[in-house]
Amino acid sequence: MTNGVTTVEAFGGLSDGAREAEKRAPISNALGKRSIVLVGMMGAGKSSVGKRLSQRLGLPFFDADTEIERAAGMSIPEIFEKRGEAEFRQGEQRVIARLLSDGPMILATGGGAYMNDSTRQLISQQGVSIWLKAEFDVLMRRVRKRSNRPLLQNPDPEGTLKRLMETRYPVYALTDLHVQSRDVAHDVIVDEIIAAISRHLGIGVPLVTAKPLSQAHVRVDLPGRAYVIAIGSNLLEEAGERIAALAPGAACAIVTDDRVAGLHLAVLEDSLKAAGIRTAAIQVPSGERSKSMAELDRVVDGILSAKMERGDLVVALGGGVVGDLAGFAAAITRRGMRFVQIPTTLLAQVDSSVGGKTGVNSPHGKNLIGAFHQPSLVLADVDVLDTLSKREFAAGYAEVVKYGLISDAPFFNWLEAHHTGVFAGGPDRVHAIEVSCKAKAAIVMRDEREDGDRALLNLGHTFAHAFERIVAYDGARLVHGEAVAIGLCCAFRFSTKLGLCNGQDAVRIEAHLKQVGLPTHIRDILGWDADSNAILDAMAQDKKVKRGKLTFILARGIGESFIAPDVSADDVRAYLDEHLNMVRG
Repeated sequence: MTNGVTTVEAFGGLSDGAREAEKRAPISNALGKRSIVLVGMMGAGKSSVGKRLSQRLGLPFFDADTEIERAAGMSIPEIFEKRGEAEFRQGEQRVIARLLSDGPMILATGGGAYMNDSTRQLISQQGVSIWLKAEFDVLMRRVRKRSNRPLLQNPDPEGTLKRLMETRYPVYALTDLHVQSRDVAHDVIVDEIIAAISRHLGIGVPLVTAKPLSQAHVRVDLPGRAYVIAIGSNLLEEAGERIAALAPGAACAIVTDDRVAGLHLAVLEDSLKAAGIRTAAIQVPSGERSKSMAELDRVVDGILSAKMERGDLVVALGGGVVGDLAGFAAAITRRGMRFVQIPTTLLAQVDSSVGGKTGVNSPHGKNLIGAFHQPSLVLADVDVLDTLSKREFAAGYAEVVKYGLISDAPFFNWLEAHHTGVFAGGPDRVHAIEVSCKAKAAIVMRDEREDGDRALLNLGHTFAHAFERIVAYDGARLVHGEAVAIGLCCAFRFSTKLGLCNGQDAVRIEAHLKQVGLPTHIRDILGWDADSNAILDAMAQDKKVKRGKLTFILARGIGESFIAPDVSADDVRAYLDEHLNMVRG
């Protein structure tokens, strides 16, 4: 012992305190200056859990309400009585902003703090937000013990609490992480929080041995249209509870296809009915050809025939085709209805269900008729992916790879090492979907309507859409994800030909996609007989063509993609001629 601090025990090894400090270092390092912000209703346990979390992580603890009282020189009930709730909320916003600027810390916020748009945005930028979610009975038991809850000082505290939960819970759902607050030892909740934070920050070994939470959440925080993407197991069974919280009293028109209906419709209907939600199901034929004006008209008619009102919801249960079709129907029916995405393919979970692009195909090209219409909720149930064929799952995996190639080389490296786990299921699959959704959400929040860098998400797609158009969207010959896999290889080979990219990157990408069973060459497409001119003609109908000029997403390397406007058609033709004459490996 030196100066009262034991650093190494006599017989070797670290002391308990030093060992704890060593274990919590990865979380502290990963947080940087960000704080851990606890969100939830009064009585959720934010202060008591926060203090224990502070001790475990070695971070200071602050209670926003205590700091407000200190600044105002009076209690919260006195502020409400003398100055009103509006002035209290203004002071609350200032205090939270000040505290976050002094991070990192553990910060417990008041029940209404996260409802403020500016405060929510600030927390998103400077913290990791955790919702301590508690059921009504748990909260009521706890708040009855205390009289310092100004919002409940009325003749009907139970009714007030229920109304507050109905208003606040859909917004609380936008937090980064959710942990169930319940009547167990506080250290159990702290263990679960640390496990969730470790996973969220990408730390391989958490501080605790508790079983990791089975769900992850990604927030798409668009002004006035924010929503959450829930990823994990049992979400189909939880859909009724989640949708009832999102839109109390609303009915649901479920749009699905005939194949998915046989697999998952009954489970969803049972969940919705158990939550007291009226439902109507509208089925379309499976496959890309349902993305047509004729099927759109039939879906809209089905919604109206079911007497769905503007405040009701359209629920898309299926892959990308169903999601695009149902979302477009929601966008135009009654001049705009809210809708929920429940994607049942990997491709839809990581791509088409997120970001608000909806639409149908035209004889002139893919997705040329549509609208931007954001969902109100996305439920990505990883269990339903077990019903996919290997070909369908691999097709979705191409879109997962795309996110690594756009701007996240470490993620591509991770996929090379963990792709068997992604295909097998479990934590690796959840992680891959979560990273993919985070990548897309970040781009969508910067550029919702594809006026700028959202176009990066089209890496490989200028080629892919042309291939799909040439085969007339025949899924027996080519599905979208397979077209994307070939398109990704083409984008990197073309970049190499233009002198932008190291040829070894293209070789590495092709090898990885082949390893998981995806096609990588145009002539891998069944019955292919089109030449470079036919491909260029198909590209001319692409949405990314501007004033007749071709726009491509090219790359300087893995994770270094960029938008290349006005690419020479002669350069594209020369590359395609070379590619079509290349002997496949």
